[in-house]
Amino acid sequence: MGFTEATSTCLKKSVDWSGRASRSEFWWFELAQLIFIVIAAIIDQIVGTQIFYILAIIALILPSIAVFIRRLHDTDRTGWWFWIQLLPLIGLIVILVFMLTGSDAGDNKYGPNPQGSAAGPPTAA
Repeated sequence: MGFTEATSTCLKKSVDWSGRASRSEFWWFELAQLIFIVIAAIIDQIVGTQIFYILAIIALILPSIAVFIRRLHDTDRTGWWFWIQLLPLIGLIVILVFMLTGSDAGDNKYGPNPQGSAAGPPTAA
C-alpha cells in the first residue's frame, strides 16, 4: 500500500474500529499526519496563531486512533492495548514493538489479512 492509498483509506475509515491495518497503511498514515501537522505549525508561525495546528490535531485524532486500533488487530491483539502507552517509557516501548511486528500469516478473529492470504496452499494433516 502506497502513501496516497494509505492516507485516503485511513481518512475514509476514520471511525472504523474493526478490521485490520497493515504496517504500511499505519506507517504511511503516520508520515502523512506528521507532514500535515508540521505544515499547519509552519502556517501558524507565519500567521502568528495556533489555530491551524489545533485544527490539524482535532481533525486527525479519530483517524489516528482508528488506524492504531486496526494495527493492533492486525497483530492479533485487542484494541484495549491502546491504553498501555499511558505507562511511562515501558508502555511506549511495548507499543512500538507491537506497531513494528509483522502481521499474522492468515486471517484472524479481527478479519482477513490486509496483505491478502500469505498462508499459502493448505497442507494435508
